[in-house]
Amino acid sequence: MAPFFKAGAWTLFAALHLFSCCSFGCCEASRTSGSYSEGNRQEPEPSPYERVKRGWVWNQFFVVEEYTGTEPLYVGKIHTDSDEGEGNIKYTITGEGAGTIFIIDELTGDIHATERLDREEKASYTLRARAKDRLSNDLLESESEFVIKVQDINDSEPKFLEGPYIGSVAELSPIGTSVMKVTASDADDPTYGSSAKVVYSVMDGEEIFTVDRNEGIIMTAVADLDRETQDRYELVVKATDMAGQMGGLSGSTTVTIVITDVNDNPPRFPQKMYQFSVSEGAAVGTPVGRIIATDADMGENTDMSYLIKEEGDLFKVTTDVETQEAIVSIKKPLDFESKRTHNVVVEAVNKHVDPRFVDLGSFRDQTIVRVSVSDIDEPPIFQPADGTIMEVQEDTKVGALVGVISARDPDVKNKHVRFSIDRTTDQEMIFHIDPDSGAITLGKVLDRETAGWHNITVRAVETENHTMASHSAVSIRILDVNDNPPELATPYEASICEDAKPGQLIHTISVVDKDEPQSGHRFYFTLAPEGSSNRHFTLWDVKDNTAGIRTQRSGFNRHEQNVYFLPILVVDSGPPSLSSTGTLTIHVCGCDPEGAIQSCNATAYSMSAALSPGALIALLVCILILIVLVLLILTLKRHRKGQRMAEDEEDMRDNVIKYNDEGGGEQDTQAYDMSALRNLYDFPEAKSCDSGPDIRSLPQWIQANRVGGGSEGAAAAADFSLFKGYIRKKVEQADADLSVPPYDSFQTYAFEGNSSPALSLSSIHTMSTTSEQDFSYLSDWGPRFRQLAGYYAPANPEEEGS
Repeated sequence: MAPFFKAGAWTLFAALHLFSCCSFGCCEASRTSGSYSEGNRQEPEPSPYERVKRGWVWNQFFVVEEYTGTEPLYVGKIHTDSDEGEGNIKYTITGEGAGTIFIIDELTGDIHATERLDREEKASYTLRARAKDRLSNDLLESESEFVIKVQDINDSEPKFLEGPYIGSVAELSPIGTSVMKVTASDADDPTYGSSAKVVYSVMDGEEIFTVDRNEGIIMTAVADLDRETQDRYELVVKATDMAGQMGGLSGSTTVTIVITDVNDNPPRFPQKMYQFSVSEGAAVGTPVGRIIATDADMGENTDMSYLIKEEGDLFKVTTDVETQEAIVSIKKPLDFESKRTHNVVVEAVNKHVDPRFVDLGSFRDQTIVRVSVSDIDEPPIFQPADGTIMEVQEDTKVGALVGVISARDPDVKNKHVRFSIDRTTDQEMIFHIDPDSGAITLGKVLDRETAGWHNITVRAVETENHTMASHSAVSIRILDVNDNPPELATPYEASICEDAKPGQLIHTISVVDKDEPQSGHRFYFTLAPEGSSNRHFTLWDVKDNTAGIRTQRSGFNRHEQNVYFLPILVVDSGPPSLSSTGTLTIHVCGCDPEGAIQSCNATAYSMSAALSPGALIALLVCILILIVLVLLILTLKRHRKGQRMAEDEEDMRDNVIKYNDEGGGEQDTQAYDMSALRNLYDFPEAKSCDSGPDIRSLPQWIQANRVGGGSEGAAAAADFSLFKGYIRKKVEQADADLSVPPYDSFQTYAFEGNSSPALSLSSIHTMSTTSEQDFSYLSDWGPRFRQLAGYYAPANPEEEGS
């Protein structure tokens, strides 16, 4: 059939081509050519009734695709009217496929296709034709563009480019529910015949699903799709071109349709009864057991909640969100002696019920959970269990009964119970308890004002098993009795002016009472018997547990009496009534015309009251300034003392180095020549040996020696010349030293001379020799050498003998 079809197609193409050429031949015959020239050659203006002749004559070319012949396929012919058949015109083409796919005969203008063309790859080719003079190679006609179109044949089958397909549809969907759409593409020309006209059909699975013939929409064909029975289907959909006619090409694809879940199944318990056991001592919240209801659905359609329909007062149920299990746990303590078996009805309910399927039945299920309670040995139980409150008067005698506490063994055997007090809660042992009866008695005297409540813990244990113990809190309230007299709240003091008027309110007093009567406090105020004869002040009971003090006369004089003491008697309401006496101190003060207190004799209180805040601040500032001044003076004195000590420490070195004078000691203030200190380098010239150096520049002890003997004075003069030469030499070295700054500087030298007539004073040297030298002359060197002279003083013969 295919070879015959192709033979028929080529026959039809040849006939169409012949018809096309004939029709274009008629067109060619109706056209005349105008002359063509190059440069500025002008064409004659045509008349309104004269046709313009065209230079080019050719056809619009068509070539059939998929040509399988061995010879090049003739496409068409180009021709110019200037071609007279003498072979002097050369035809050429350029553009898409020129020279490769399409070739032209240069003499005749015939175009042939040398390759097999595919319209699905390229539907048309645009080329340009030229006619040139073969000898001069000049263009005879302007270049013109033409198109070669590739004619389609049905050589491409439909293809599902997006396959394979996966779709979904909910179970129990009605007939005709759209599932998805499939699309096949045909590469043939949709404008030429029916080669690209595609229709769809189901090859496998048509009893469950159908497909729209023209649109490719897949729809359900049944209404009882059940995911729990089959959760997916695979279809084969075929697409055929040529509108499904005989000879059309086809393609197929696989379509997988997943059935999605809806909540059409209720939860179901696998068992109608579950049995668990739990001890009666299990704490509240202890899990008893786990049960689960199954649901054939999936996803959130299996979410369920559990409820307790019976025995909900003792048990509760929760849902494990991960496993969807029901956890039955204890809600209240269980008692084996009260009830040994509990039947708990648990119900499972779907959370997400679809209203479309409520007519399918109830989406809930119930089961029975039987819980057996096992017996254990339990500790005693106090009655009441939440603690006991007792009351006792604070004046109750030691040994009196305060109250009785009760406890029992809850077990069937009802063992004997003994009581005791936890002494960590009653370290002072104020209370005692009878171990058998639980009677609490008083062990010490009570005082409500010290402790109004006592909280103790009572322990009850089984006599046969001491590990079975329980505790209960007992609160004992101490009831008040009137055993404390009222007292003035504070040691009151009052002040009055000398010109106070009769009946003037001076002060208001109040009292305190440590007791707390149930009916409240009520106090009575009167003057004490020793103050009843008072004619200066009166007492006014305000009736609100306070009293006011008023003046009874005028004309107080602080110089005659500046203080009054008023005894006040305060009595409470009892029973029994108790009283106390307090004293109010009243000061007589001088006041200004406005009544402000100015001064009171011997009372710092009145003075402070008369000073204004500004005056007090000024007084404090003055005191602070005085303190600062004293501290500054002490600091300066300490600083000067430190300087003196530093100078004293450096005196000996300065005397030797700076003054050229060994001095007479710290106390010798006349031994120094101050001018020599100010002019270190201005030494007086040595006088003649007879007269000697200036005696004023020598220490006093040297002056004494000079007066006493001339030989010693000559030695001293020689010593001065030695120092003078040494210092002059050092000054010259300092002046010649270029490294020192070019201004006055202070030079310090340590030169003591060549030798000393006293020789070495070293204690080490002294201790190492057996010399019997006499050091008594050290005592003549002044106060500075006093301690040294003491070290070298000759020993007392008596001490040596001892």
